Amino acid sequence: MGDLSEQQVVDEVVATALEAFGGIDVLVNNAGIMDSMSAVADVTDAEWERLIRINLTAPFLLARAVVPHMLTAGRGAIVFTASEASLRGSAAGAAYTAAKHGIAGLTKSIAVTYRGRGIRANAIAPGGTITNIQVSADPQAIGPQAIGAYMGNVGQPAGAETQAAAIVFLASEAASNITGVVLPVDGGWSAV
Repeated sequence: MGDLSEQQVVDEVVATALEAFGGIDVLVNNAGIMDSMSAVADVTDAEWERLIRINLTAPFLLARAVVPHMLTAGRGAIVFTASEASLRGSAAGAAYTAAKHGIAGLTKSIAVTYRGRGIRANAIAPGGTITNIQVSADPQAIGPQAIGAYMGNVGQPAGAETQAAAIVFLASEAASNITGVVLPVDGGWSAV
């Protein structure tokens, strides 16, 4: 449909879902991009704005658009994709890390605000995952240097299906009493 960081596209997505399904029970905010893994002094304005717009503003716009429909229904589950970078300061570059920390905060804010009104919000925090996301980092950038020390503890990258299973669980009734959680799905990386 287009760029989810544009309000018009979000409105079209929500209208299409409402028309097709008659309501919205679950929102999964999973789209995102990587940065160049640069330190804050090396991040351009364009990279910062693009990362924040796609990785934080788009999920916010989608959540804001579906919450009223979930409130009307008296139920709903929102699952965000945060990152290992949302749990520490050195798993990616400054822009990506800031955006993913924002996702963790947005998740918790929604969980607290709507917990008594039937809406749950959680996030997964993937570690290394085999996807088609593009990383164009200079090996000398701060991100690769900082995580280099951890790489022996990262383990094998997960398949996308591993992340999907965690998302399905958090969106399901089996997780009906879970809200405000940022769940590491990282093979134990966050425990190191």
